[in-house]
Amino acid sequence: MTTTLNMVKTGKWYDKIIGVRHVQCILCFFCLSLAYAWRVNLTVALVAMSERSNQTGLDEDVIEGNYNFTESEKSYMQSSFFFGYIVTQIPGGYIAQRYGAKTLLMMGLTACAILTLLSPLSLKVGGWQGLGAVRFLAGLTQGAVHPATHSLLSKWAPANERGMMSTICYSGSQFGTIVTLATSGYIAHSFTSWPGIFYCGGACGFLWVLFWWRFASSTPETHRSITREELKYIEETRSVGKMQDARKMAPTPWGSIFTSMPFLSLLIVHCTHMWGFWTLLTQIPSYMRNIYEFNIESSALLSSLPYAVMMILSFFFVWLSKVLQNQKSLSLSFNRKFFNSVGHWIPMLSLIALGYVPRENEHLAVALLTLTVGISAATYLGFQVNHIDLSPNYAGTMMGLTNAAANVMSALAPLAVGHIVKDPKNVNEWRTVFFLAAFFYFIGNLLFVVFGRTDVQWWDSPEPVDEESVEAGVPLAPDQQNGQKIIAKS
Repeated sequence: MTTTLNMVKTGKWYDKIIGVRHVQCILCFFCLSLAYAWRVNLTVALVAMSERSNQTGLDEDVIEGNYNFTESEKSYMQSSFFFGYIVTQIPGGYIAQRYGAKTLLMMGLTACAILTLLSPLSLKVGGWQGLGAVRFLAGLTQGAVHPATHSLLSKWAPANERGMMSTICYSGSQFGTIVTLATSGYIAHSFTSWPGIFYCGGACGFLWVLFWWRFASSTPETHRSITREELKYIEETRSVGKMQDARKMAPTPWGSIFTSMPFLSLLIVHCTHMWGFWTLLTQIPSYMRNIYEFNIESSALLSSLPYAVMMILSFFFVWLSKVLQNQKSLSLSFNRKFFNSVGHWIPMLSLIALGYVPRENEHLAVALLTLTVGISAATYLGFQVNHIDLSPNYAGTMMGLTNAAANVMSALAPLAVGHIVKDPKNVNEWRTVFFLAAFFYFIGNLLFVVFGRTDVQWWDSPEPVDEESVEAGVPLAPDQQNGQKIIAKS
């Protein structure tokens, strides 16, 4: 008992087990939960809109005249979010890096919460075009979520906790999706009808903003209640390089970033990952319905099952990562590439197998689908945290770059499927889709394994060359050597 009290007084137990940095992590978890809940809510609401209700009041007032959307109108409403989402990826990462993630995320989610509350009214006043415009604006407000989260993690996460903290943060996306799918049906059949899906989501957003405003901070150095011990622990362990002051940060080294093979391999693996992931999420329901006559969308449990498994496995992989870290002979590079291979090459194999499951064995197909989506959670400990490994100072900007490119691939994947699959009941055409996604999974991870790195790159914290040291024969650090090469060339 005395030992425990002493540990609390010195800050060691508090700092290393339940420190302020973990509070930031939990807040980011719910940030991602809300962000993804607001993406999924329209998909569920559209189903509820198509069902004529016997309820009176708000249901009849709002829904009347908005039932008979064409498939084209539905696709425009759903895709309008992503058109806005892509636009603010790179600016969002740059702003978070320069001015801090706290204010950017607070403003973005506040705006998105307001737009979520206005969604039913926009549909009543402006029809599907009005709702599409609101969804586009919501996408603009969310574009900075991933880059800003990465920027915040780069400041708060010690190197040995980086994988764990990023996994906890990003598993919020599955949690938000699961909760939305599980509860929206009940909300839609309550007295609020389908508008309640948007009202509940928007109200939760304002609750999160209050906690974020009170307890969050862009950096450990600016947090009001962090202990000296925890601050010292984070500063000494978060990066091999030097964290720059955001107010005095060197200009973003765009040329060095785009000529860096570790970054380019990261860019490619992010794009190929999103191609496979969104091919699954957008096309598998159609595949199951046409090949197995199994309507997976009709069951909230089956719709959320892959996400639930993904969330559970993400925490299992965190535990496994900690076990591997305790093996001193295994490097961080091995850790990243091992988990990325698990998250890409096992889905690659299960996708190919899915195309050969007999029509009468739909339950095996569901199991393979769940495995394919669920085990991709391993990538949270792979490429998805590698931006911070390469450059803690510019991690937000780099996440904006790769996520913007990856979301373009997310939009192209369904279009490619539309060109390949002419007859939805032709299993051979679907096999071509799966082989293409498997090929992308293979190539992306192969490049990451070969060219991926985990050491901080020299351009992360450039330092001016000390000419007196050079003349005196003092050896230069790698970043100074590269700086000297640049000066010499110029």
